[in-house]
Amino acid sequence: MKNTFLLSFGFFLILQLSAQLPAQFDLRDYDGHNYVTGVRDQQGGTCWTHGSWASVEGNLLMTDVWATEGENGEPDLAEYHLDWWNGYNEYFNQDLDPPLNNGQGLDVHMGGDYRVTTAYMSRLEGATREIDGNTYNSPPDRDNPNYHKYYARDVEWYTAGSDLENIDLIKEKIMEHGVLAICMAYSGSFIDNNYNHYQPTSSDMDPNHSVAVVGWDDDHVTQASLPGAWIVKNSWGSGWGYDGYFWISYYDKNACQNPEMGAISFYNVIKSEWDTAYYYDYHGWRDTLLGVTEAMNAFTATQHETIASVNFFTATDNVDYTVRIYDDFDGTELTNMLDEVTGHFDYTGLHTVDMNEEVNIFSGDDFYVYVSLSNGGFAYDRTSDVPVLLGGDSRVIVPSTAAAGQSYYKGTGSWHDFYDYIDDSGFEHTGNICIKALAIHNPTLSTSSFNNPEHNILEANYPNPFSNRTVIRYNLSANSSVKLFIYNMTGQLIKEVDEGIKPMGQNSYTWDATSEDGNTVSNGLYFYSIEVNGHKAGTRKMVKR
Repeated sequence: MKNTFLLSFGFFLILQLSAQLPAQFDLRDYDGHNYVTGVRDQQGGTCWTHGSWASVEGNLLMTDVWATEGENGEPDLAEYHLDWWNGYNEYFNQDLDPPLNNGQGLDVHMGGDYRVTTAYMSRLEGATREIDGNTYNSPPDRDNPNYHKYYARDVEWYTAGSDLENIDLIKEKIMEHGVLAICMAYSGSFIDNNYNHYQPTSSDMDPNHSVAVVGWDDDHVTQASLPGAWIVKNSWGSGWGYDGYFWISYYDKNACQNPEMGAISFYNVIKSEWDTAYYYDYHGWRDTLLGVTEAMNAFTATQHETIASVNFFTATDNVDYTVRIYDDFDGTELTNMLDEVTGHFDYTGLHTVDMNEEVNIFSGDDFYVYVSLSNGGFAYDRTSDVPVLLGGDSRVIVPSTAAAGQSYYKGTGSWHDFYDYIDDSGFEHTGNICIKALAIHNPTLSTSSFNNPEHNILEANYPNPFSNRTVIRYNLSANSSVKLFIYNMTGQLIKEVDEGIKPMGQNSYTWDATSEDGNTVSNGLYFYSIEVNGHKAGTRKMVKR
């Protein structure tokens, strides 16, 4: 993972921020640099896509990742790819059959929020670039091998606080990570002729618009009784406001205050280095499982994979975490831990953790991603009702689906299938916990890691190379249940052999070079592994000629 520059850049800024915060600040002129991309002109109800990508683009400018990756010009991401493929609309919902034109959910172009953005990004759908396809009237391709996808490793939620007790934190995050995505309840009655917006706390109007904060002025006078305002980038074109910008009072009811849309930082943005994500929570964070500190998801590898990273949400601030990957789960206990990472996150949001070691999984093998969180509970996906546009009075149902044996949580000392969890939403048996495994499938990278025989159990096959058949021998220290697995060079499982209970001592199996369906396999490199009493116990390679 390309973290070194990002971390050192952040550390340098933290040292700078240890001094008193300036009374006026503008990312468009930060020590002579502009860290804000151009003003966009949105179509339809897509403000939330523009607010999201304004933050991502700003971070790409601050860290210089965009230029380092060889991209031209300023960062320019595809708002309408997010709009079409977010999974909450009638056009596409992967949890439904058929997923396309399913007739359920939001109308296309008619709303979303920053949780929708994190769901889309966390499953590696995007962010894609403008040049990859950003059409409004018809959907761009969902995926394409030529796409460049950018991914925010961290997405954090902040609020200024009812007495602005956290306002300095928000200012520090702007200086450290760049543009913040926020929400507001826009109304002509709240904005004056000088483009100062102030929604009084007495108003009961909900947020209806997404915008982006690029700076502040502590002395700027608005309609509020006290001075102080954010410099805000809108998405209504450069002909609106002050070349597309305006002011929002520090004391606005919703701006930097709303708990779900208040002030969101998309940062540590990188060009995605993973090939796929394993997940069940297609729609991301829709609810929170409180009072639980341990959860896991059970996955089956679809290709030969290296599990490189895991992402999950922290639902509160100041959380210690532990992430582990296990090879086995018998319904009551996780065993054969493959790797463990521990750490701490200061703020609520989506976070990505890299594993310490390469965790290599054969195609067809099960693996289990465990997460422990010290407090706040676990975010989970479920069927939910969402507003039609931010602040809209009407709502629609966005269906999610789940199955038994996917997500688990630990309660009263034992594991429980989350499929059976009952909340007060009325949408039972639709929920999955938000834990995703980010994987790389690269045979050149990963097959070498399986050439590590354990001579005390699995012996070399004979003959090797072979033509029509070969004998696989193995030694057991006691009577044991044995399974053999044979894979091709890409890690695809081609044959599973259940040997049953075999006696102590040397045993053998003769493979006739056929696959599970009885067809003779082609010449090439193959791997064979052994599982003894449910535990992987060695892997070797062989060659058919």
